[in-house]
This record gives sequence, structure tokens and C-alpha cells, in this order.
Amino acid sequence: MENYLDKKGLTVKDLVTIGIFNALFFVFELIGSLPFAPNPALTFYQPLGIALLCGPVFLLMVAKVPKRGTIAICGIINGIIWFVFGMHWAMDLGYIVMGIVADFVAGMRGYKNVKWNIAAFALFCLGPAGVFLAYVVNPTAWAQVMLEKGTSQEYIDIMANSAPIAILPVIILATVVIAIISGFIGHKLLKKQFEKAGITA
Repeated sequence: MENYLDKKGLTVKDLVTIGIFNALFFVFELIGSLPFAPNPALTFYQPLGIALLCGPVFLLMVAKVPKRGTIAICGIINGIIWFVFGMHWAMDLGYIVMGIVADFVAGMRGYKNVKWNIAAFALFCLGPAGVFLAYVVNPTAWAQVMLEKGTSQEYIDIMANSAPIAILPVIILATVVIAIISGFIGHKLLKKQFEKAGITA
């Protein structure tokens, strides 16, 4: 098994850098979530807001620490943070699982290929959609968990009445498309930084 703390793996400096970028990621994540999460009629679109704003931060983090474990750690940290914030366990688990998947995808090109890194970002952004997968699979169980966490019945009722047809495919497709757009915009804005890091097209 790869030792993440040896010279080939993550160093203490790398972990500090990852921590800083995770703090930035969470700030943009909150900003992207604010128009959607508090509103029961719009809450389904929270992953879209996250995907829209977080692309540049994610890609720059991978460029600064292009090593196995960077993205997975980001997913784990996000899962823990949202758990502390009282979100449904499926969102927390979604972040962790998709963080690991995204890490594997970006790692297939050594974290040095912008298209693969953007694909990894799109997959990562599907993490918070885990809560809506749980909602679609078993709305009653989902509602019970949220009620226990303090969500009002009124919020849940409005949310249920506002759910569009085929909600899960809509969320997944829209999130992936917006994440790809955000990633390419971020790459253009930070082109010099990516070139210095040796990121290729």
C-alpha cells in the first residue's frame, strides 16, 4: 500500500495545502448552496450551485497537490463537515464515495491532464446528490431522518410537491454539464498557474 506520508505520497506540507484549499472550497460551496438549500422548492438544485462555483478551486488544488489521496481527502472532509451541519447521511456518504472515485479518475492521468481533472470534478460534484438518491429510493425514510435532524414537515411537504419529474436524472445531468463548464472556465482563468504545474490539455 502506498505510504501517503513518504516522499512519493502526501507530505505534511501537502496536507496543509489541501486543508487551505478545502477551506476555500467550503466557502464557495456555501455561497453556491445559499440560493437553493434554504428554499424547499429549489433545494434539489444545490449540487448545481456547488458545481458552478467550485471548479477553479478544485482544479487548482489538484494542480498544487497532484498526488493520490488529495481528492479523496477533500471528499472525506466535506462528508464530515456536512455531517456536523446536520445533513442527511446520504449526502455525507456521497461526498466520501465520489471523492474516492474522482481521485481514481484524475489519477489515471497522473493528475496532470485538465480534461480528466475536470471529469473528476464533475464526478465529485455528484457527491451531494447522494441525498436526493436516498430521497428517490425511499422518500418516507428520507423524511423521517430529516425530521429527526430538525427539518420542518412544511419544508418536506413543499419539497415533495416541487419535485420535478425524473428528478434524479435531471440533477445528475445538469450537475455534470455545469461542472464541466465551470472547470473549463476555471482552467482559462488560471491558465498560467496550470501551465506552471505542468497540467496538459
